[in-house]
Amino acid sequence: MADKIRHTTSFSTKRLVKRAHCKQGVPARTTPARDVHRCTDGHNHLVTLRTGPRTFGVEEELLLVDPATGVPQAVSGSVIRYAQRHDELFLTGGRRSKTLETELQREQLETATPVCTSLAEISEHVRSARLAAAQSAAGVGVSVAALATSPVAVRPSLTPSHRYQRMLVAYGPAMDDQLTCGCHVHVGIESPDEGVAVLDRIRPWLPPLLALSANSPFWQGTDTGYDSWRHQVWGRWPSSGPTELFGSAKAYRTTVEALLATGALLDEGMIYFDARLSRHYPTVEIRVPDVCLNADDAVLMAALVRALVDTAAEAWRDGDPPDPVRADLMRLAMWRAGRSGLRDELVHPSTRCAAPARQVIGALLDHLTPALDRSGDLDTVRRMLDAVLERGNGAQYQRAIYSRTRDVKSVVAAAVHHTITV
Repeated sequence: MADKIRHTTSFSTKRLVKRAHCKQGVPARTTPARDVHRCTDGHNHLVTLRTGPRTFGVEEELLLVDPATGVPQAVSGSVIRYAQRHDELFLTGGRRSKTLETELQREQLETATPVCTSLAEISEHVRSARLAAAQSAAGVGVSVAALATSPVAVRPSLTPSHRYQRMLVAYGPAMDDQLTCGCHVHVGIESPDEGVAVLDRIRPWLPPLLALSANSPFWQGTDTGYDSWRHQVWGRWPSSGPTELFGSAKAYRTTVEALLATGALLDEGMIYFDARLSRHYPTVEIRVPDVCLNADDAVLMAALVRALVDTAAEAWRDGDPPDPVRADLMRLAMWRAGRSGLRDELVHPSTRCAAPARQVIGALLDHLTPALDRSGDLDTVRRMLDAVLERGNGAQYQRAIYSRTRDVKSVVAAAVHHTITV
């Protein structure tokens, strides 16, 4: 997915920002409030002291489905053209905003919020973007469904693109199942070094996000037994998954260049880490969650991710080292989260041992409580987490519908309703 959310700063947009350079050429932001931080690479880096909340934004991928049969429809181009002809759908907060985009397959499209500073803004824009997608889809006779994989059998159709055609040649049958929909959260950072420090420190806490958001139990008409089949499918890309510690922006860049030098990736856009630096904007992008059935759960993902970034950045500024957990253990923790979601045990981020899902989610909330309290989001997040734990994630909801109807078309119909009403 391209980086589409433009974060100009992660502090007050009225403050003058200019570029400065460290010894090794890593850009840092200078503002009237500054401090010097000695990083793990041994160099001093200029660090901005924020005076406001971090900016954040959400990208969601949605399925385009036949309202009667639930079968995904290869009409994303038609939906976008309809939206462009009815450009009032792109008005967001009084400003014209490119809300809808095509994606890898023609049976899906992507929505993106503008840059936000509060959960209230995120909530408003996630819902308005879903509504814009639904209205545009209805204009060409289809519906949108916030499902991370299709419950109904489908043969995906690649979006016409020279890059996608190159991917098809390079990766062959691995492309066949790549009709998956994720929820990607961008959070503003002050510098690449802060961003990499965040990436290093949030790693153990990403699996609970997958467990909470898991929304893809069905594929090609069959219950896979996984809460997030999307995570399994996404793991087929050569660069997907967790990473080892980087330590500095320079080391991150060196790693990316080494991966590209292998020739296994077509371009830098295929750096599909679970969490990565944006190529174009001053953000970190967390790519773990499935697209959430309920808009509230997408807002919850945004709140948790921003709090993770704030918590990690504060730990870095305080000189606290990142958890040295190995990437292979992280991969197992992610697999466990995708397999059973909230239904069974997860790998506890602190002990590395299996623990009840509720206990792990409780540990996540404890870890983020100071940051959520500072942002004023604690009560809202606690309420949202309680709601998910009470009713279950999207995968549990889909299975409940199927257990009553024995019909995957009914699962899609229920998802269409939830996408724009819950």
